[in-house]
Amino acid sequence: MLTRRLHLPYSAGLVGAGMVLALLPFGPTLRLTKELLFNALLPPLIFEAAFHLDWKQLRRDLPVVLTLATLGVALSAAVTSAGMYYLAHWDWLSCAVFGVLIAATDPVSVIATFREAGARGRLLLLVESEALFNDGTAAVALAVVVTFAGGHQPTALWAASLLAATVVGGMACGAVVGSLALLLAGRTEDHLVEITFTTIAAWGSFLLAEHLHLSGVLATLTAGLLMANYRSLGEISPRGREAVEAFWEYAAFIANSLVFLLIGMHGAHANLLAVPVVSAILLVTLGRGAAIFPCCLLFARSSLRVKLRHQHVLFWGGLRGALALALALGLPPEIPLRDHIVTISFAVVAFSVFVQGTSMAPLLRRLGEIPAPSGF
Repeated sequence: MLTRRLHLPYSAGLVGAGMVLALLPFGPTLRLTKELLFNALLPPLIFEAAFHLDWKQLRRDLPVVLTLATLGVALSAAVTSAGMYYLAHWDWLSCAVFGVLIAATDPVSVIATFREAGARGRLLLLVESEALFNDGTAAVALAVVVTFAGGHQPTALWAASLLAATVVGGMACGAVVGSLALLLAGRTEDHLVEITFTTIAAWGSFLLAEHLHLSGVLATLTAGLLMANYRSLGEISPRGREAVEAFWEYAAFIANSLVFLLIGMHGAHANLLAVPVVSAILLVTLGRGAAIFPCCLLFARSSLRVKLRHQHVLFWGGLRGALALALALGLPPEIPLRDHIVTISFAVVAFSVFVQGTSMAPLLRRLGEIPAPSGF
């Protein structure tokens, strides 16, 4: 309530509250871990976002989204890795690990920030769908780099097959679980049972895919899209759809709140003076520019052209958050400079939340994408 009165993103307020909470003598000891984020907090956020995606518009813009989520992630990782090698003087392996895990935008931060700012239409679809789809590319790239760290020499064919298996397999898991859930949900008009089947689809698809070492994000994304748009197997009743949408709106709000509180609690103990924070933030920002502008230029002469002002928003709105932090915390201990990577990842996340996040609504207003708030 306070952040809305001050016209600030509530995510920034929650991160600040988490920092204060962690410093209190009676503060909780819960910590943000990869397992907590992946198994508990990420599935409801991904499912809720997918359930509200406009499939017809997404299908039209899919070439742009996939280009940003693949080529864009690769360009961003390359720029960040090379910059850290020459500016921070890290070894190439540590640079590659950091560049890859920080390259993908975070769906939690992106969706929370842009929805709260009031973004609509194609711009919202592009930023949300890119953040949802680029997980697969980043996960595969990180697996390749970690394999190098283990002393193995993965080939290009192996990396390509791993990417295909991770993406296609994850989507297949989501399609199977989502289809079964929709088939059963369409046989009842009890809204509580319908909510239960969407819950099973969200967590079931994610956990199944992760258990098989596939993309849980793409699995839950597929399940959410299928249950919201594919009606030949069954259909959620009108009353059930209202209940489902209300339930997932609240579930996503709670999960978002916990994520940002946990980010703040983790950051309260981070030593940001021990690593080259400023150069890392600048390089990540530069890498984001390398991901957006060249990729959008590929569609400049087509019907999928991205407006220049939308490119500016995509560039500055490439927020990093809990996903990057959880991937860093989940790195194996043999990775060189692992503690530095974790600390510098939090620094980039903090910059995203407090600088990019708080300036997003003013930027959107300046570009005419959203109206000024009442009393502004």
